[in-house]
This record gives sequence, C-alpha cells and structure tokens, in this order.
Amino acid sequence: MPPEVYLSPAKVDQARPISKVWLVPFVALTIGLWMLYYNWTNQGPLITITFDNAEGLEVDITKIKLRDITIGKVVDLKLSEQFDSIELTARLDKNTDPLLKEDSSFWVVKPRVGKEGISGLSTILSGGHIEISPGQSNVSRYEFTGLETPPITPAGTPGLRITLNSDDEFAFTTGDPIIYKGLTVGRFEKVKFNFEDRIVYYDAFIEEPYHQLITKNTRFWNTSGLRLDLSSDGISVQTGNVETLLTNGITFGVPEGMLPGPVATEEDVFTIHSDKESASSTKYLHSVEYVMLISTSIRGLEVGAPVEYRGVHVGKVVATNLNLDAEKSLLENDLKIPVLLSLEPGLVGLPDTKESEEGIRRQTQNWIKKGLKASLANGNILTGSLFVELQHFPDYPVDTIEKKNDYVIIPTIENNLGQIANKATDFIDTLNKLPLEALTKDTQQVLKDLSATLSQLNQTSRKINGLVDQTKAAELPNQLQETLDKVSTMTQGLSEGSPGYNELLNTLQAIQSSLHELKPLLNKVKNRPNSLIFSDNQPSDIEPFKAQGEE
Repeated sequence: MPPEVYLSPAKVDQARPISKVWLVPFVALTIGLWMLYYNWTNQGPLITITFDNAEGLEVDITKIKLRDITIGKVVDLKLSEQFDSIELTARLDKNTDPLLKEDSSFWVVKPRVGKEGISGLSTILSGGHIEISPGQSNVSRYEFTGLETPPITPAGTPGLRITLNSDDEFAFTTGDPIIYKGLTVGRFEKVKFNFEDRIVYYDAFIEEPYHQLITKNTRFWNTSGLRLDLSSDGISVQTGNVETLLTNGITFGVPEGMLPGPVATEEDVFTIHSDKESASSTKYLHSVEYVMLISTSIRGLEVGAPVEYRGVHVGKVVATNLNLDAEKSLLENDLKIPVLLSLEPGLVGLPDTKESEEGIRRQTQNWIKKGLKASLANGNILTGSLFVELQHFPDYPVDTIEKKNDYVIIPTIENNLGQIANKATDFIDTLNKLPLEALTKDTQQVLKDLSATLSQLNQTSRKINGLVDQTKAAELPNQLQETLDKVSTMTQGLSEGSPGYNELLNTLQAIQSSLHELKPLLNKVKNRPNSLIFSDNQPSDIEPFKAQGEE
C-alpha cells in the first residue's frame, strides 16, 4: 500500500488591482475628451468670405473684429476654382451667429486715404484685420463676398435711403457728400447706370435726424466746386462747403414760397438739377408760344433767357435757330432771324390751365394791335447776355396780326442802345459826305496866298518907311507928314519881326498844323465810320526811326 501523501491546503492570494500607471493616460484621455467637447460646444460658426486678393491676410494670424473686439480668426486660405479670387475660411466665437445675416458686410481694415479722411493708421504696427458690419435681415448666411472698401453707411445706421437720378453731364461717385446749409448730412452709396434710359441712378443715405428734412417736394441740385455765375442778374458765387470745393456734392431744399410736403419714403426718386435756379423754377404745363423776327445780331441771347414784361418775368426763350422760311437761306441779307418765345400763364399769377392759355392769347393779340413790341435788352454788360423785353408803344399800333407757321409774330423795335447806334451811324454817314479833302486843299491854298500877301505887305511897309524918310527930309507939310507917320506906324506893326507880324504868322501856322493833324482822323472816319464809337483794336502805325548818321 503506497504511503499516504500528505497535501497541504492551497493558499489563495487576492488578485492585484490595475496599476496606477494607467491612471496617467486615462486622465489625459479624459482631459482630451473634455477639451474636445468644450471646444465643440463653445466654438462659433465657420464662415467663408471671398476676396479679390489675399493682401494682408494670414492663416491663424489675421483676426476678425467687431468694434476692435476679436470675435474670430482666419483658419484657411485657398484659391477659388476659377483662380480669379481667394476663398477665406474663418472660425468665429460662440454666440456670434446673430451677427451673420444676408446683409452683413466684411472688409479688410488697412491704411486708407479717401474723401472721408485718413483711416486704418493703427494697422501699420498691428497688421490688418477683417472688420464685420452686422446685418439687420432676418435671414442667416455663412458665405459672403468681401468688400474692397468699408461701407459708406454701416447697416443699422438710423436715417433714410433715397434714390437720385441725373441725365446731365455731371456725375457723382461713391462717398460724395450731401450738404445742407454747409453741414454734411449724407453721402452717395452706390452708382448705377441705366443703359435703356441712359440715366445715372444713385443710392444715397441721409442720416438721422436730417432725414426729416426730405419731403416729397424737396429739390436737389449740384453744388460741386466753386460756381461763378455771370447771368443777366449780375455776378454770383456759390459753393457748398470746404469738402465740395475739392470733390463733387449736392445740396437740397424746398423752393422758396412753397410749403414742405409729406415726408419722403425710400420709394421716392428725386432728380438732381444743375443749379439752384433750375431746381427752384416751377415747371408749368401750359404756355403760349410766339415768334419775334430779329434783323440784327442775336449774339448773347441763349435758350432759357428770360422774357420780361415791364420788369416782370413772364416767359423764356425756347429756341433761337428756327428755320421758319425753308425757301430762304439763313445767309441771305433780307432774312430776319426768328426767335421762339414762350409765355407761361403761371408766371403772371394765372392758373396753369388750358383756359389761361386762351386768355393770354387773346390779351396778347389785343396788346399787339395797340402797340406791344419786343426788343433785345442787355442783361449784363460784362457777359453781353441778352433777354427779351416786352413794352407798350402806343404811337406804333398795327392793324393786322401777322403769323409765321401758325406762330403769332410780336413786332420788334430796337432798344435804346440800338437807337443810339443808328443815330451815330447817320452822323458818321453825314460826316463822310462832307468834302473834307477839298476843304483841306482850299485851306492850304488860302494859307499860301495869305503868306504871299504878308510878304508883299512887308515889302510895301519898307517902301513906305523909305518914303516917310524922304518926306521928312523934303520938309513936306505937317498934315501930310502926320498922315505918313500913321501909315508908317501901322505898317511897322505888321513888318517882319514885329509882335503883330509874329502873332499873325503863328496863328496861320497853328491853323495849318491843326488841319494836318485832322487829316488822318478824317481819313479814318471815312474808311471806318464806326471808329468814333467802337474801338477797332488796330495797332498804332509804326514810326520809322532815324538811322545813325542821318540828319
């Protein structure tokens, strides 16, 4: 029997716990997961912005700011699929979603010099950044097109946006100011050209509280630079402010005598006029047209020149190049130049209606029969501008009313200046008819004969003096002696070298010299009769100088 084997009882040991070394990666993993969760729950939206170029932009360096507070940064830059722009990806901070609307704007802030002044100087040292202008729309958006320049008016600025248009030659650009009484109250935001209408449209913004000044009957006009107006009313200088002296600009107002209308809205469109006068002038729908025939020059008479009746503005000149007589050439001597006039009932206080046209037409025809005449008057001596003046001349009535191409003709009469010129012309013509050359020749012959007579008289005086001496020696009777003495005294007064002789000779020489000086003037009057009144601007005759050595 085998011996019994004694087995000791098994010893059971407790299993070892996990090593503390594994706590390190576990904690790291936990922290990493927590950071991922924190970043995921606290990160803001990811947006894409398209710019023309990447000037001043760098990944992880360029910040996105709002009012100088950093709200994000650039995380990626790449070229677009067409290689014509760059696509910038930026990560914004948490809770910035309300800033991202379809009308939000982004632009790169960098040093700029513009009409509004110098901006972005702080970026010279700190580098450029992207600025955001939050939108006001209710529609969110995460893809944007960046602006090359900051917006003229940030979104949300209180005020009024209006539309302006102009078909004149002047034009405005983005940023040009809108002036009111010297204050800049708004600016042009956008410029659009309508190719169908060929009219330039502008989007403009008027800041609060000045937007309350814009009513439906407000007029806008150009106030760019320094305007010097030489019109028939005189000289006037107009300007907006210092800014408009260097750039373009407009101003606005309600025409004088007109009450402000209802407040304007964003749907209203306004026209930009060339100046204040054209903006303030009331546009009347009804007018009566007449023709005046001018036989003199109409230089200085422009379209739009006023027509006045005894100093009251009653109409304007509509056209000055009408060809009412097709059979005659404008170069014919007997053709009178037709000038088309327009008389407006509204300017004389009558209603702007068709009935007022008929009233003006009947009244004017009645006045023409009683002597109503039209004439060209000088409005400004400096510019030579003319206007049409209507006056009554009862001494020159007419029996019938003449017409030309259905236009009633208002008879014309020359103004005072024209009458003076005609009288001066008549005087010159009369002066030309005088036989001045024959008179000059006769006078010269008389002077020659008179000089010969004086010479003979001088010889006679000498002979008489000799006879007197002989009679004294012969002891003639005292009576004869006294008579001869008187004759001798008289002849001595006219003898050569005596005061009387010299005075008479000087007088004759002065007369001859005056006639010589008068001869060029008479020849000039004969050749150019109008030179007595108007300067001919001819250079003076060149006088030859005496050569050296000549005597």
